[in-house]
Amino acid sequence: MKTNMIFADRVLRMFLAVATIALYFIGVIPAGIGLWLMIGAVIFLITSFTGYCPIYAVFGIGNKRKAV
Repeated sequence: MKTNMIFADRVLRMFLAVATIALYFIGVIPAGIGLWLMIGAVIFLITSFTGYCPIYAVFGIGNKRKAV
């Protein structure tokens, strides 16, 4: 799998995922919507660690520069 995310995108996704998980466990995010946000947070963590976003691949979006 070829990476299609830049470093800033990966860091932003990781920050949002960790913040969502923390807010859920603190009790700021209610349980009903918290489940869906936790699923999204796990997906964000996986994509930030791998550097590959399947949605970007489907739509042909890639924010990584190609070597000239």
